[in-house]
Amino acid sequence: MKLLLAEDDALLADALSTQLRGAGFQVAHAPNGAVADYLLEREPQDIAVLDLGLPMLDGLSVLQKLRARQPELPVILLTARDSLNDRVAGLQAGADDYVTKPFDFPELLARLQALLRRSQRRQGMASQVGRLSLDEGARRAWVAGESIELSGREWTLLSLLVQQQGKVVTKEQIHAAWSDEAEVGGGNAIEVYVHRLRRKTDGAGVNIRTVRGIGYLLEAEAS
Repeated sequence: MKLLLAEDDALLADALSTQLRGAGFQVAHAPNGAVADYLLEREPQDIAVLDLGLPMLDGLSVLQKLRARQPELPVILLTARDSLNDRVAGLQAGADDYVTKPFDFPELLARLQALLRRSQRRQGMASQVGRLSLDEGARRAWVAGESIELSGREWTLLSLLVQQQGKVVTKEQIHAAWSDEAEVGGGNAIEVYVHRLRRKTDGAGVNIRTVRGIGYLLEAEAS
């Protein structure tokens, strides 16, 4: 599991990194908020631990920027601020949990493991490629945290492409997936819907490529 640790206290960060690696995590350490934001945008993570009092860019700002890109990434806040207002502000900004300093490592580890279990249970319903997020259960999609409106066929096609990310989805597979949809279309219907999806997912960091004579392939843009 990949974990981003954003903590400016060098001694605490070193101790936590050692303990987290011992617990099986691959740890990337960010000593300030600017580095944390950079790493979260460019390196896929499974979970993040953010200190609220980071220099250059505080933890709350890092969290807000992260949530605009990745609504689903589990996040725990570390804070020396024990006021109700600070805790509420962090949770309202999108944190999943928080730990107040000083804390014992077993408590942090237990909270991390609980969040990861919850996240893994959602994986059957939630998917993410680049800045594109899908909730399969609710049939909803977001680009960089902004909801996009999709028709029934648009949703089915986008979901199929995301599920088969990096693989060619044939026109036959698309027609089969559409068999229960009420919308109608002519022989060039697939091309029309692909064009619509390309427009609606602009800025999501994904490409829908045409594989001539076969079908379509969705892939994340190279960073």
